[in-house]
Amino acid sequence: MSSEIEKVKVLIIGSGPAGYTAAIYASRAGLNPLLFTGAQPGGQLTITTDVENYPGYPEGIMGPEMMEDFRKQAERFGTQVKYGMVTKVDFSSKPHKVIVDDQKEIHADTIIISTGASAKWLGIESEERLNGKGVSACAVCDGFFFRGQDVAIVGAGDTACEEASYLANICNKVYMLVRKDEMRASQIMQNRVLKNPKIEVMWNTETEEILGQDEVEGVRVFNNKSGEKREIKISGFFVAIGHEPNTSIFKDSITMDENGYILTKPGSTKTNIEGVFACGDAQDHVYRQAVTAAGTGCMAALDAERYLAAQE
Repeated sequence: MSSEIEKVKVLIIGSGPAGYTAAIYASRAGLNPLLFTGAQPGGQLTITTDVENYPGYPEGIMGPEMMEDFRKQAERFGTQVKYGMVTKVDFSSKPHKVIVDDQKEIHADTIIISTGASAKWLGIESEERLNGKGVSACAVCDGFFFRGQDVAIVGAGDTACEEASYLANICNKVYMLVRKDEMRASQIMQNRVLKNPKIEVMWNTETEEILGQDEVEGVRVFNNKSGEKREIKISGFFVAIGHEPNTSIFKDSITMDENGYILTKPGSTKTNIEGVFACGDAQDHVYRQAVTAAGTGCMAALDAERYLAAQE
């Protein structure tokens, strides 16, 4: 490990809308933040094609381009953006200590965690190949592109039911693929789906392959009880089997819920550790939108600024 230790007032871990917004606010406040991008600079939006629901882009914008804009804006006000992965943290004493790429040590007066979350996928080749070309893990983000068309959604929890209902409002037909003969979702959500004439629930059904070369044209499914296969014509394929917050390196340092989302004090971004704040999808499992992530990024920077002012 390098012997040289870098000292900063504000360290931001992660680079999605939350991290970059926190950086814009912290740098404008004269706090000279240092931001490490993590393994996926720009976060989940970099694997999203068209973003049409972020205010201020009337024509829509490509996800990677939007994150590039966020980064440039943060850098313009003096944020130091570095490529690197935080591999270890020590919040047991002040200043807080962080190791980057197993070698560089940073001491920070405040830390803003914006490591985001990653969608869980089925793990089949066609899903990866057609990701962003009709395959999506966010119906609220991408459902609009399939207005009046037939789509399929995989999942059996509350989120899957909610997204199926959302899609049914704008699509012609929604096939809901459920692996077992029952759902995990709450009764009220199940009832909503089962009563909706535009949603066809296919029980004991698993995905074998998503069909299409350059865009989704259909899906081949099989019944795991009878073994019977079937091909369905669709143009959109949504995966709603959950998300996983990218928070494992903090698990011994910070209070989280049972799924690994960092718990923050209501109405703030404060964690159980003084001077450590969390924003974006690392702590939000409800909304998970770019605009809400950016909002909590702003909150985290303001919380950090107030914390630093109180320490002086």
